Amino acid sequence: MALSVQELLADKGIRPPQDKIAQLESKWAEIVERRGDLENVAVDDADISVRNIPGGDHVR
Repeated sequence: MALSVQELLADKGIRPPQDKIAQLESKWAEIVERRGDLENVAVDDADISVRNIPGGDHVR
């Protein structure tokens, strides 16, 4: 059984206002849906990341 966002946050000691629960549940459902899309992506494409190197954005 999956826990609700409210239960997950409560386990971490976070108590969001009741009027924000529906918004959080909606956003959580969107994240879960997008995460499911990653299962169909090739591993070579799934491990791409962005790295910030201060001063490293210029060509010498």
